[in-house]
Amino acid sequence: MRHPPSSPGNGRGGPGGAELTRGRKVSAEDLQLILLALLELNPSHGYELIKAVGALSNAYYTPSPGMVYPALTYLEELGHVTVEPQGSKKRYHLAPQGLAYLTAHRAHAELLLEKLRHIGRKMEWMRQAWSAEPRETGPQGEDLATGWLPEFVETRQALRHALLRKSGASPAEQRRVAAILRRATQEIENTPCS
Repeated sequence: MRHPPSSPGNGRGGPGGAELTRGRKVSAEDLQLILLALLELNPSHGYELIKAVGALSNAYYTPSPGMVYPALTYLEELGHVTVEPQGSKKRYHLAPQGLAYLTAHRAHAELLLEKLRHIGRKMEWMRQAWSAEPRETGPQGEDLATGWLPEFVETRQALRHALLRKSGASPAEQRRVAAILRRATQEIENTPCS
């Protein structure tokens, strides 16, 4: 049974979901929210939406027509999108009810879109690493294909390794690490993006 998109999923959809990140799935609700966010930017045909999602992730995740078209039909049934027939195709538009839903779930929608973009950057980073191509860098040393600085990538990897080494730690040590990460998260999120 498909649940209405009144409570967006956490990206860990069950059977039938598409893989988005390591072991996590794109739930039907998450896909519906992604489609609404894309329709807010531009009314589109289903095929254009499939391509737009694929472009966000650098073709790592491209939902199948068998996922997108039922999601669009469901959104239409809910009144979240309207359909404009164009010959044998349908052009989907974000309806006021869909905009209200999207607005209420904006933070989750933005997180989903950023996950897709992150996957695209990560896949490009890996492609370059496997091909042994020299990375083209910008004036601040950032990789032009991903925007990532080497120290950003190295620090993320170091954090993952440190957390892995602490996975069997005592409850007291886990609390200490959690407190450090909570402070770091707050500092990161309270700093405006440049």
